[in-house]
Amino acid sequence: MPADGSIEPVGDRCLMVRLGAQVDEALSRLVHAVAARLLDAALPGVVDVVPAFTTVAVYFQPLAFRAVQGLPSVQLTRQIEQVLAAGVPALASAGRLVEIPACYGGEYGPDLEDVARQCQLSPEEVVTLHSSRPLTVYAFFFSPGNAFAGPVDVRLQVKRRPTPRTRVEAGSVAIANGISSIYQTTSPGGWNLLGRTPWNMFDITADPPTRVQLGDRIQFRPITPEEFRDTVEARP
Repeated sequence: MPADGSIEPVGDRCLMVRLGAQVDEALSRLVHAVAARLLDAALPGVVDVVPAFTTVAVYFQPLAFRAVQGLPSVQLTRQIEQVLAAGVPALASAGRLVEIPACYGGEYGPDLEDVARQCQLSPEEVVTLHSSRPLTVYAFFFSPGNAFAGPVDVRLQVKRRPTPRTRVEAGSVAIANGISSIYQTTSPGGWNLLGRTPWNMFDITADPPTRVQLGDRIQFRPITPEEFRDTVEARP
């Protein structure tokens, strides 16, 4: 764990292992490695380990700890510190490279031109910058199958929309704050919509249900509206 890392309770059934403040590829690899190490340790009372952008949440059952030895959160914190102090092996693989089709602009990406204006680029340049480099999957967040990946090219740095939409279509490909995401289900959302993928990124009947995994690198491939309509998949 880095020198500025920390472990703190979040309620009475979760500990948050904080590993940094700003997400990037190196910190994301550390987060995933720490999560894998804690899962492998199989600490008594731990029921789940969940990596996020810069943190790892460790969920536990308080009744698994003896009250005479102190608060369960304190006992588990000591155990986690001992595990991490012994070393965290680097993950063996950087993940797969997964090419994801996306139709940019128009009805599929209503914010493309506004993002181009904010970044002083043409819409074509925005598409090229967004699709020309792989993005590492940092975390799943917001709803099942929603992969958040980065880093987005520094020339595409835009904030969230000042007013969120009440409806964002499933499959929408969006950016904000240096990260790109895919809305898996139709829902409200405040990110800038560049395009939409015809793929269903989450299938509860599949094993695993997510089409990409943590640490995978995803690269968007521009397609035409005709290709989108010909390949669109059913969604939940």
